[in-house]
Amino acid sequence: MSNNEQNQTPENGDFVIGRHPAMAAIKSDQQINKVFIQSGLQADVLNDIAKIAKKRNLIVQYVPKQKLDRLTDNANHQGVAVGVAAFEYATIDDLFAVAKERNEAPFFLILDNIEDPHNLGSIMRTADAAGAHGIIIPKRRAVGLTSTVAKTSTGAIEHVKVARVTNLVQTVKQLQEAGLWIFGTDMNGTDYRQWDASGAVGLIIGNEGKGISPLLKKSVDEMLTIPMIGHVQSLNASVAASLLIYQGYTSRHPLGK
Repeated sequence: MSNNEQNQTPENGDFVIGRHPAMAAIKSDQQINKVFIQSGLQADVLNDIAKIAKKRNLIVQYVPKQKLDRLTDNANHQGVAVGVAAFEYATIDDLFAVAKERNEAPFFLILDNIEDPHNLGSIMRTADAAGAHGIIIPKRRAVGLTSTVAKTSTGAIEHVKVARVTNLVQTVKQLQEAGLWIFGTDMNGTDYRQWDASGAVGLIIGNEGKGISPLLKKSVDEMLTIPMIGHVQSLNASVAASLLIYQGYTSRHPLGK
């Protein structure tokens, strides 16, 4: 990558790539540096992205596919990349403010060292769809908000607040002191289909391979389990999270209410 290309995004910036994530980014309040669109590629959505970007007085540059490939490290950019400032993290107070604004009991997701950006992006997408009020992740040994996360979330990264904390165990204790009941996942526990998440709750999703760390597990108020009768006795972290998040949604939004 040339020096000019390196300087086309802000310091500590990133790219949002893919058509739907790019559209979500330029419609959001996020700081945009420049919009790169593949020259000669005809698609209505790319034309729409360009029109909206120009209405916002954003710089739109048409570039060859080879340049987009270089800028995005040969990712599947679908003909568009948006140079953005580094994604901003929220605070725990910000998450509580979202719940208060909606006049709902808090429903937070606590991700214990999720390392795969695709898992984080998928969890964000489900969290947005199910109305969770925010996600809490640790600063170390876990994926943060990257362009891959943004693309996988298909725009949810613009709507779901993510707080990054130094110590998950201490954060969980603070949440419990604030009135949240903390649930975790384990092979042994209450069948998740019996979970009533109608109050103020936090749901811990463990690491892809190790599950919930031992110290954090000691802080959990109740464990939930997903029954399995097949040969594979484990689920992908984002799949397990989706099942649990939607059980939480079901108990918080019963049919007919």
